[in-house]
Amino acid sequence: MRTLLSTPLCPALVNHAVGLCLFAATASLGWAQGAAVPTATVQTSAGANGYVLDGVIQAVKQSTIAAQTTGRIATFTVKAGDKVRAGQVMVTIDDREAQVGSQRAQAQVNQADAELRNAQAQMERTRNLQAQGFVSKAALDTADAQYQSAKAQRDQATASTRQSALAQGYTRVTAPMDGWVLQTFAQAGDLAVPGSPLLVVYAPQPLRAVVQVPASRTQAVRQAKQTTVLVDGGSGSPQSIAPTNRLEVPSSDPVSQTTEWRLDLPAKEASNLLPGQQVRVNFAVEGAAAGSSLVVPTAAVVHRGELRAVYVVSGKGFSLRAVRLGRDLGAQGIEVLAGVRAGDVVATDPLRAAQSDAAPAAK
Repeated sequence: MRTLLSTPLCPALVNHAVGLCLFAATASLGWAQGAAVPTATVQTSAGANGYVLDGVIQAVKQSTIAAQTTGRIATFTVKAGDKVRAGQVMVTIDDREAQVGSQRAQAQVNQADAELRNAQAQMERTRNLQAQGFVSKAALDTADAQYQSAKAQRDQATASTRQSALAQGYTRVTAPMDGWVLQTFAQAGDLAVPGSPLLVVYAPQPLRAVVQVPASRTQAVRQAKQTTVLVDGGSGSPQSIAPTNRLEVPSSDPVSQTTEWRLDLPAKEASNLLPGQQVRVNFAVEGAAAGSSLVVPTAAVVHRGELRAVYVVSGKGFSLRAVRLGRDLGAQGIEVLAGVRAGDVVATDPLRAAQSDAAPAAK
């Protein structure tokens, strides 16, 4: 059996161990103290008068291009995101049937020309014979009627030729404007029929913001003295764009009971926007029509990609809650449209609030 001998420790080692323990305790105490996170209470701001609605960017010039003839798609030379020029061939449809129709129409023109020449010669002979008294006036009238009929048939055949040329032209789908391909609905090998959409092309400028205004807010929006389009650029406060013109579409949706407003955007400020991009529209209204707005400190907002969130006090810790932001109110903070309520307590130091042992600082 082994016997453990108790030997005295070196005083230097004892002092070193005690120092390490004191350092660890001090560091642990400092970490615990550092986890106390400063907070702020979500409040309402009477000065943040305005009514904010979600909107979407829309191209003013946008065309859904459909087929005008029936046939198998031979080539589809563009895809979504491609830049196109006006008149550029984007889709070709099998035109063999159209070629046969053009040949048939041309043959009818040749036949009509031959019959017209024969009728014209017959009429001239009959006119000479009638002048010499060999035929009656009725025979001349008959020859003239045959000539006019042959002339009409020639005109009809010529029109058929032009119609066949148009039909053959429909087999080549071209871009109606300089722009970009937004979306495609078919590909090579599919069957194209008249009216079936093939692709969508839009011009990059001009652009407009489209927003649906509820019927309860229509009158307040009409009286708004200032309208601003807010674009979230991902770098903190949203970019503000003043529209050059705003238009209320004179109709209301019977289901949602909303009215569409179209806000034309200046080309320079809207150069980085894309159709379909989400924006917010602020209508600056006065008095009670706007109501109060919730405001949080700018430092409390967390930016994680497209997510905007705040750390809200929950029990003895924090929970991350997504929010939808409105206007940047400067020193007052940032307006919050959804995600928090008045009286909620949020962390003003999101980095420290993200720690597992973070706790609200005592006030």
